[in-house]
Amino acid sequence: MKDDDRSAPVYDRPAISPIAEGIGPHGATIYIGGMEGARDMALLRTHDIRVLVNCAVNLDFDLVDRVLMDPGDGKVAAGYGALRYYKIGMIDGDGNPSAMMLAGLLILQGALRQTMPDRPTYPFKDGGNVLVNCRAGRSRSVALVSLLLHVEAPERFPTLDDAVAHVREARQLRPDEWFETPKPMLLEAAREAAAWAQAMAAGSPRSE
Repeated sequence: MKDDDRSAPVYDRPAISPIAEGIGPHGATIYIGGMEGARDMALLRTHDIRVLVNCAVNLDFDLVDRVLMDPGDGKVAAGYGALRYYKIGMIDGDGNPSAMMLAGLLILQGALRQTMPDRPTYPFKDGGNVLVNCRAGRSRSVALVSLLLHVEAPERFPTLDDAVAHVREARQLRPDEWFETPKPMLLEAAREAAAWAQAMAAGSPRSE
């Protein structure tokens, strides 16, 4: 498949998959999906998904549904999105600084804990479920969600490998694709990020 292909490969799994319930202070359900699931607003609303975390640097969405500034003169529309949207631009392979996976974890943890101001300029509610997506929901999102589950729910996922095994099953990833779901360098980045998170929780951040 060429790098400039516009469509992610098609796999026999749902557009979005529920991965784990009861995560974070609002008890969110964490989902994983690819680009087809992430752009299906009706599907997201059905599952009370109010937070979208996009792991892919080579994929974006037009989520503005309340336009404050119209497009024109070389400018794009600006306004409020259909949901709370966070972007972590990771490559599905080599080329990511190791800190990017940790940044993804911190963004996810922050999104789970944000308290929205009661002001018209913040038309969002606290809580809701979370969809983590990449192009196909097989690698970048699998690594990041596995990291989140291990750090946020260590009693259920005491090791990162436990979390990865659970995510592979919940996302319906076949054993013959496990070698790249997630890609080895992303799994290694998740291991490093888990060590960083543990060191920060202990009050002694690591330095590279």
